[in-house]
Amino acid sequence: MMIRTQDITKRYGNLQVLKGISLQIAEGEVVSVVGASGAGKTTLLQIMGTLSRQNGGTVEVNGIETSRLQGNQLARFRNRNIGFVFQFHQLLPEFTALENVCIPGFIAKTPRGKVEKRAKELLNFLKLSERLDHKPNELSGGEQQRVAIARALINDPAVILADEPSGNLDTENKQELHNLFFRLRDEMNKTLVIVTHDLQLAGMADRMVRMRDGMIVDL
Repeated sequence: MMIRTQDITKRYGNLQVLKGISLQIAEGEVVSVVGASGAGKTTLLQIMGTLSRQNGGTVEVNGIETSRLQGNQLARFRNRNIGFVFQFHQLLPEFTALENVCIPGFIAKTPRGKVEKRAKELLNFLKLSERLDHKPNELSGGEQQRVAIARALINDPAVILADEPSGNLDTENKQELHNLFFRLRDEMNKTLVIVTHDLQLAGMADRMVRMRDGMIVDL
């Protein structure tokens, strides 16, 4: 299994957000997670991605139990094994598309030339080879999201976690993004977990996981 969660619980004060989530996701699988706002979808994604710690239960990613990792060790694991795609892109406005994509590679201490070569290859794959030197405010929403995907891929992580990735896009860009996710699986053997309210995207996944009130109600 690429991702395995067992009896995950999470609370904030008296609020129990996750109530014992057990989920297994196979290598190369595209899984969508759906449910009403407040169901716990983003919290689960953040725990899978080691951005947040669970109160109980275990998470394994690529064979590593993440709760055993601390500090720099955890940051290094996240940087090399997990790519993130967010609804609002989270690009740094002062940097070009190419520079934004390179940042996780530089954090990983990969040689500069190798990082820049890989970033250009990814931006070309994503049909952005003419936009390398453009800053985020010079790019369309769809282009910004593709830059964010290239950034997520720069360290060749096994897992891509996406939180409402098409929430800010128009219909045409949504469709393009949806198709792209399946290319990442088919051509790069990525495992994807996509939290979404977009039932069209959710329905395209290999499997749809439904959450309600901090629990999985349908696998």
